[in-house]
Amino acid sequence: MGSLSPWHWAILIVVLVLLFGAKKLPDAARSVGRSLKILKAETKGLREDDEESDTATNTTNATDPDMKQLPAAAVGKDADDQKVADLQRQLDELKQQADQSPKNAG
Repeated sequence: MGSLSPWHWAILIVVLVLLFGAKKLPDAARSVGRSLKILKAETKGLREDDEESDTATNTTNATDPDMKQLPAAAVGKDADDQKVADLQRQLDELKQQADQSPKNAG
């Protein structure tokens, strides 16, 4: 019952010829064929675009500067901590000088 027997196909063809006429069926078949060809070409183009996009994404990820600088950023943190400590020392020295200036002036 699930598959169509040759009799079913024959009846289906006769009904289609009666409904659409013998002249319109070849044109309709050509139109359907062209449509399927266009659809196939478009889906192939989309697949190629997706593959190119994936390749470009992988290339971009491989050359991503943030990814390469990650270990340098960890090392840079120590340098930043050192800069903060130096600036804090300079600030403390300036505060001491500012406190001593009014005492010397007075």
